[in-house]
Amino acid sequence: MTRQLGLVLASVLTVACIGLAPFLQPVWVLSALIIPFSFVLFLIQGTRYTSVSIIALAALYGLGWLSLFVFASTLAIVAIGELAFRATGSRQASYLYNLVVATAAALLVMLYLGYESPLIAVMGVIVAVLLRAALRGRDDALMIETLGVAMTMFLFEEIAFQVDLTILLVAAIVAFCFGYFSYRLRVADMSGLFSGAMIGIILIVFADVRWFLIMLTFFIIGVAATWYRFDDKEAMGVAEVHGGVRGYFNVFANGLVATGAAILFGISSHPMFTALFMGSVASAAADTAASEIGVTGGTPYLITSLQPVPPGTNGGVTIRGELAAIAASVLVAGAACMMDVADTGMAIATVCAGFIGANVDSVVGATLENGGVIGNSGTNLVATFLGGISALLLYLLG
Repeated sequence: MTRQLGLVLASVLTVACIGLAPFLQPVWVLSALIIPFSFVLFLIQGTRYTSVSIIALAALYGLGWLSLFVFASTLAIVAIGELAFRATGSRQASYLYNLVVATAAALLVMLYLGYESPLIAVMGVIVAVLLRAALRGRDDALMIETLGVAMTMFLFEEIAFQVDLTILLVAAIVAFCFGYFSYRLRVADMSGLFSGAMIGIILIVFADVRWFLIMLTFFIIGVAATWYRFDDKEAMGVAEVHGGVRGYFNVFANGLVATGAAILFGISSHPMFTALFMGSVASAAADTAASEIGVTGGTPYLITSLQPVPPGTNGGVTIRGELAAIAASVLVAGAACMMDVADTGMAIATVCAGFIGANVDSVVGATLENGGVIGNSGTNLVATFLGGISALLLYLLG
């Protein structure tokens, strides 16, 4: 009850700050008012991280590092969205209430301040709900969420990419439908739902829906490869945990390079970033297929020494896995050609990059991952990055 009271007080403080913000100049005046009130919140049990996050945000705004819109909408998204989440019982459906209420709060702030970039607000809301899902159970979740939302909105404000509202709405509907069905089919958890939706929106907004469909091709390949002879892999003790359900770590590890490529393409329209995107997606698809299908191909051999190793060993490769990697890369390249995203030269570069990326994953797995330097997600990120760079260089040299 005390925690709920503290959040209500934080929400009241948020509304008051947003209302006064346009009229209090210079900006440090508002910060000077917020910080003492936040220290009072700090004394209420269960609201310490809430008050610390408000103090940090007020300090950043007072120093002029955050715009009025980013400051005000971050407060609204986090405080009011969190209040909606807790008021509805912190159940699975509460994420939907959080999403809807936070979106409404951000749009009201946008209208009040006369701001005209809904993409920034949408990104802030998605990051807030994503972090809420990923950090659930942590006492400092609200503080991390606040800083994450502010930094995300700051980044997209600096990019200053303008998007038609209709395109943004279509992107949100398509991406969230994809995320919802992934969750319902148990191939993604709640954090995977929101991280996948975020990547989908960025792909559609900064490039177009065809890029999203190419990413969807990878997703289908990944699910099919995971389910391939699943019972046999389970009996061998090498099946994906939780039936292959993807969380935000897996989504970002495989999709972060592709997302960055889409943003760079949207800003510059240079085709080399299409190659970067294609190579990273093909690498992710090739690696997944090689791992999931190759493990059923008999005794694997460590890629660095060619010595036989037990199935499931990081860096172990089989002929079946290598062929599966090539086949997955061909499918990604073929989908891109059918949708006129890639020409023949780029398709060839994509297939080569996919094969390179899958084997880079094996080398990194056999060395850095087995050595405990990085985890599986880090290995995937390195592989998709180098696979993407390979496609980019092959395209520029071709």
